[in-house]
Amino acid sequence: MDHTIAAISTATGEAGIGIVRMSGKDSFEIGNKIFRGINSKEVTIKDNRKMKYGHIYDGEKLIDEVLICFMKGPHTYTREDIVEIYTHGGVISVKKVLDTLLKNGAEVADRGEFTKRAFLNGRLDLSQAEAVIDMIKAKTDKAYDASLNQLEGSLKNKIGEYRDKMLNV
Repeated sequence: MDHTIAAISTATGEAGIGIVRMSGKDSFEIGNKIFRGINSKEVTIKDNRKMKYGHIYDGEKLIDEVLICFMKGPHTYTREDIVEIYTHGGVISVKKVLDTLLKNGAEVADRGEFTKRAFLNGRLDLSQAEAVIDMIKAKTDKAYDASLNQLEGSLKNKIGEYRDKMLNV
């Protein structure tokens, strides 16, 4: 997990907004390399979790007008530094932003790799990681609610209760 990963986080297709996410030790460096804020300089740690407005550039070529958010680990989904870029929606804009991240040192994330990192870094247990998949695939409100409940720790807490009871017998 020593490499920085990036992926498109929104569904493919036409939409008002697209999101490209990057996680890993070089996220801030890569993000600052391609982002030029309006009336602002490099995004610093004091800008943690603040949305910044500006543009993504590939060298001197303008890619898109964006909002960007730098989030310092370990208080993130993966417990690593994360940069999220909110682009115009549609297939081309998000792909161009992702391609720019890849040109500057990020690697394409495997399917589920952000959640895998959250699990490996202790942010989620296995039941919670599985709940993320179930939430994404949920087709009914009931299935979604059950998955959300599991993500929030219902199964983990119940197992913990039983464990404590067994140890105190």
